[in-house]
Amino acid sequence: MMDPLQAPSGCSSSEAEKHAHGIAVATKDVDTGAALIAGMSGDLDPDDAARVRRKIDFGILPMMCTLYWIQFMDKATLGSSAILGIQKDTHLSTDQYNWLGTVFYLSYLLFEYPQNLALQRFPVGRWISINIFIWGIALACHAACTNFAGLFVARFILGMCEGCITAGFMIVNSMFYTRSEQTSRFGYWFLMNGTAQIISGFISFGSLHITTLGFAPWQWLMIITGVITLITAVVYWFYFPDSPTNAWFLTPAERAIAIRRLKENQTGVENKHFKKEQMIEALKDPKTWIFAVFAALDQIPNSLSNQRQIIMTTLGFSDLQTTLLSCVDGFMEVATIWTGVMIVSRIPNSRAYVGALYFIPALVGVFMMELLPWSDQIALLFAIWLVDLGITGFVLSLAWLTSVTAGHTKRVTTNAIMLSAYCVGNGLGPFMWQTQYKPRNRVPWVVIGLCYLVCPILLLIIRFMLSRENKKRDAEPVNDNFEEVYIEQVTADGKRIEVKVDKEFLDLTDIQNRDFRYVL
Repeated sequence: MMDPLQAPSGCSSSEAEKHAHGIAVATKDVDTGAALIAGMSGDLDPDDAARVRRKIDFGILPMMCTLYWIQFMDKATLGSSAILGIQKDTHLSTDQYNWLGTVFYLSYLLFEYPQNLALQRFPVGRWISINIFIWGIALACHAACTNFAGLFVARFILGMCEGCITAGFMIVNSMFYTRSEQTSRFGYWFLMNGTAQIISGFISFGSLHITTLGFAPWQWLMIITGVITLITAVVYWFYFPDSPTNAWFLTPAERAIAIRRLKENQTGVENKHFKKEQMIEALKDPKTWIFAVFAALDQIPNSLSNQRQIIMTTLGFSDLQTTLLSCVDGFMEVATIWTGVMIVSRIPNSRAYVGALYFIPALVGVFMMELLPWSDQIALLFAIWLVDLGITGFVLSLAWLTSVTAGHTKRVTTNAIMLSAYCVGNGLGPFMWQTQYKPRNRVPWVVIGLCYLVCPILLLIIRFMLSRENKKRDAEPVNDNFEEVYIEQVTADGKRIEVKVDKEFLDLTDIQNRDFRYVL
């Protein structure tokens, strides 16, 4: 147990002085929001809090939803291009096509932790916009590629840049929303993956009807999506906020309210100072690795996204029919994520149960793919759509991880580990779709079934561990170690004063702060 007068994590003896009334710490060692609200007291008006939340929703949610739609659409262009002629035009073998799906996630994996460190070090909005711009150029350059090597490089750059989006959004969600609001907001922008499938299906359908001499439909798809991405990069540079402390759509008073709303999270806003001890704590925390294993196993079946349209054509559907039917995949994903996050938002501590429940229809879909005759075209099509329901557990796990991790460096580290595991799953998945397994693909479907069998068990194990830890903390005596902590501020007339910082904004980890309770 930490001494009552010991500085919070990351503060050296030269940075903190013991006082009779408590301890004084350097501003850089506490949360960025601490300086803005230090010394404020009294209850927050619920009407003011609700008004600010609505402004936050209006200020960032449309942009987050738009970008998540675009990043999934861009990522899925490989699958859409499969029926637009990319394999024939660039002379790709089955293994080379699979490698193009894998290299995206290999690059994502290699750059995930550096991306997370950059998101902590630099302004979030500006860093994301730079990455959007680079990947927009890389996407448009797909159209100029004539062989495997060129596409390999373009996909590598795409993965490198898109690695900051989900990680960045996880941080932004935790900076602007309370724990009770986070799951639904995660769902709002994540269900845009489904919307992207719908819209990209129509774009692909339109591309099929473009007859330009020397320029194939898949090349038009890359150019169109690349231009949309570049426009989005410019919008993000000017309008996406870095944190509640400088959000352009909030007044100074509203920024303070936005930060005070987060007091219930016990996680603060952010801290730009990297704390090695928090990184070590994240590496030693068992839940970090269970979440990571879950992410890896849950994402192996995601390789179906690049195979789905190929499977549909082998079932006997035409290219035009397959392109339009892919829109149904999007509707299914929107519906399943929406219903999942709404249930969790209305039933307290139900994340693990709801996530596990949504794997059941996915498993039914796997059994249908294995057992139904190949001639039963419509039933097999519905089976593919049922398998899509497995995505809900992953969406809930992302929001859950953010809600049960405190300490900004620890949160950045755990996010990086989980998203790296996500990359491992997505990188391994394409290799199970081998030519010798076609058309039934029995081995890949068995692998998908095993993954979806283990995933709900892992969610329930995490819930059991966190519930047990909550009960342990409930039985502990009250901990007042961090009740008297102060930072120095300079007033308008140049006078130096000390103001008290609430424990919630000391950038403590969920293990250091014994008042922290894990949501289930």
